Amino acid sequence: MAVSAVSAGVGGLVAVSGAGLPATGVIDAAFDRRTAPTPALTRGGVLTSPAPTATSAPAPKSARYSKPAPSAKAARPPKPVAGLNQAQMSNAATIVRLAQERDLPRRAMLIAVMTAFQESSLRNLANSSVPASLDRPHQGVGDDFDSVGLFQQRPSQGWGTVAQLMDPRYAADAFYDRLVEIPDWESLSLGDAAQAVQRSAVPDAYADHEDRAIRIVDALS
Repeated sequence: MAVSAVSAGVGGLVAVSGAGLPATGVIDAAFDRRTAPTPALTRGGVLTSPAPTATSAPAPKSARYSKPAPSAKAARPPKPVAGLNQAQMSNAATIVRLAQERDLPRRAMLIAVMTAFQESSLRNLANSSVPASLDRPHQGVGDDFDSVGLFQQRPSQGWGTVAQLMDPRYAADAFYDRLVEIPDWESLSLGDAAQAVQRSAVPDAYADHEDRAIRIVDALS
């Protein structure tokens, strides 16, 4: 007679039948019971499903990758045109950029660059007679009355404070303010428009820098 024995094993059951060979049907049934989904639970007579296994939701795209804001990138200094160093070209870039921000035409950029070239060779100049200007960042020292900065504007004549005029951006803005107040500035020659703002003792000198100003503005705009 075959002898069968059942003892604890896989899923709580191991079946031995006959001469010790596994009763595969019993083992399979036991394995099926072990791996079957957990049955619904009864709560208060109502069948409820077990709580789903928690899974981690994928991180939103913005949390995994953030594109740097354009402002986070350092501005690359403009490449100087022939005859200019980096400081001069950067000052010219400030003049051109400000005109663009103010929606002024290319003509205004040319007039301003010509003027700054005549007045300071596109350098932010302090003045040996104006001690406060020497305390500001500068690229050379002049000595004409109390004229300072890119456009050699004079604090004593209402252009601004020394600190303001030693800021190239402020100086360019002040120049454009005066330029656009001239009723017919757009119909004047470039040199005459510059002279109308500056009222220089050498009115014809601005026109000498027109060709160079064109090359500079073309490179920056």
